[in-house]
Amino acid sequence: MESQEIARLRAEMIERQLVRRGIRDQAVLDAMGALPRELFVAPELQADAYRDDALPIASGQTISQPYMVARMTELIAPKPGMHILEVGTGSGYQAAVLATIGCDVVSIERHPDLAEAARARLAMLGLEARVRIEIGDGSLGWPAEAPFDAILVTAAAPRVPPTLRSQLADGGRLVVPVGPLKSQELIVVTRLQDRFDEHPFGGCIFVPLVGAEGYAASPTPTEQR
Repeated sequence: MESQEIARLRAEMIERQLVRRGIRDQAVLDAMGALPRELFVAPELQADAYRDDALPIASGQTISQPYMVARMTELIAPKPGMHILEVGTGSGYQAAVLATIGCDVVSIERHPDLAEAARARLAMLGLEARVRIEIGDGSLGWPAEAPFDAILVTAAAPRVPPTLRSQLADGGRLVVPVGPLKSQELIVVTRLQDRFDEHPFGGCIFVPLVGAEGYAASPTPTEQR
């Protein structure tokens, strides 16, 4: 049973960081209000789990700021049963939000240690049936499961990866941070048959997407908003 303090911090996160900043999708708010975010960070950081910040996790990666998780999720208009690709499993928190909403997720992670830890967290929460984590180059997507109703990229790409775009279903949305390492723009790509519409949705800073259609392996800056 969680403590009253944790419940209070989670409720404050929803109200102050999400609702007051314009997050309106009730499914997103309900999912993030139900998930124990403190389980997705190291024990010494659990007191900070509901802060308005990205936090470090293993392998030089981060768990995104709560608002950014909510914003990216809301932008794909998630519905139960949607077939979603996540690029960059990280802690597993973004996948857990999608699975709690009822989406079926294929998540790609290039760090085996992160993938293993995320699988354990998802199993602890009873979400393992809705999320399959694979090891690979996420910039190339997962063609065996394409097309996807939506694709979420939780790392910054130098440009919209063409292969990911091609794996969208008709009407599907790709949300990806695009730009140089120190500052990016959140881009939403919508597929309309053979046409791809792109729209910006504000600035952000993410760790780099490393891969064939991302950045070469390099030191990773701390994700901030």
